[in-house]
Amino acid sequence: MAQPAAHAEHQEHPIKLYLLVWGLLFILSICSYMVDYLGLHGYLRWSLILIFMILKAGLIVAIFMHMAWERLALIYAILLPPIFVLIFVAMMVSEAHYTLLTRIANFGAGP
Repeated sequence: MAQPAAHAEHQEHPIKLYLLVWGLLFILSICSYMVDYLGLHGYLRWSLILIFMILKAGLIVAIFMHMAWERLALIYAILLPPIFVLIFVAMMVSEAHYTLLTRIANFGAGP
C-alpha cells in the first residue's frame, strides 16, 4: 500500500537530536549563571551573557522551531532583518561616539 504524496514528504527527527539540544541548552544556561556567580564585570560580563543568549536562542529556533530544515529563502526572511538591525545599531553607536567627541573637542567638557 503506497503512502499519499503529503505523507511522503513528512520527516521525523530522532529523539536523540532533541535530547542533545536540550543538554546543550542546559549547559549554556549553567554557563550564563556562572558569569554571575563568578562575579565578572564590565564588557566581559555583558559580552558573555549576550553570546550565551544568542546561542540558546539560535538552538531553539533552529531545532525546536524547525528552522534548520526550512527553505533558504524563509531562513533569510527571518534572520536577515535582525542582523541588519544590529548592524544599524552598531553604526548609530559609532556615530554617537563621534558626535560626543566632536562636541567635547569644540565646546569643552562642560561645567
